[in-house]
Amino acid sequence: MDLSGKSVLVTGGSRGIGAAIVRALAAAGARVVAHYGSNRGAAEALRAEVGSDRCHILQADLARPEDVDRLWAEALGLLPDLNVLINNAGIFASAPVDASDQAWRETWARVMQVNLQAPADLCRAAILHFRRIGGGKIINVASRAAFRGEAPDQMPYGASKGGLVTLTKTIAKGYAPDGVLAFCIAPGFTNTEMVSDALDAAAIQKVVADIPLGDMAEPDEIGALAAFLCDDRVRHLSGATFDVNGASYLR
Repeated sequence: MDLSGKSVLVTGGSRGIGAAIVRALAAAGARVVAHYGSNRGAAEALRAEVGSDRCHILQADLARPEDVDRLWAEALGLLPDLNVLINNAGIFASAPVDASDQAWRETWARVMQVNLQAPADLCRAAILHFRRIGGGKIINVASRAAFRGEAPDQMPYGASKGGLVTLTKTIAKGYAPDGVLAFCIAPGFTNTEMVSDALDAAAIQKVVADIPLGDMAEPDEIGALAAFLCDDRVRHLSGATFDVNGASYLR
């Protein structure tokens, strides 16, 4: 696969699935801007690993709308021919129904901002830019939770990922005439720090028992799929959602 003509912004690109996407893109010849939230050390290590000629890093707090706007502007400054946006960043945050009204609303607002509003704002900026340059691609990383539902205290996460799927489909239908293609990847549980930080050993064992393949997906699987979707030979996959869940949820 040759992605030497691709210039890509990857949010949440310093670890886990995002880092795997950056590695796969760089290995295929793409130039990448890897966004990170707070872990500059991980971002710098990734840049050193894949090569500074292939990878730039940019910090932004996606909970702050002004940071989202700055991220896009700075990414374009580094890669003026930016032609792929990959919205990968996302957060979990518990919002039990018996939490205080304030805590409930604050958690919903933060999760929806990071997981849906920030990607939507970046998609909007990308569409406007892609229309000027003759087209481009958007890949949104959602979740199995968009279809299967999520744990009761993770309603905001599930809702945000469902919204991301619908956002992707709407972009694909509405902007295909402008050469703007949109794809969605919906992973199930994936072997990342995000999962190991959120679940204890017993919970992970229960998760794995529910996966017919018998283990969680590895980040590299998502990275390989994202790189594949960047290839111009798969244009007519636009609008599709790709499940990566080991047959734990089939639709």
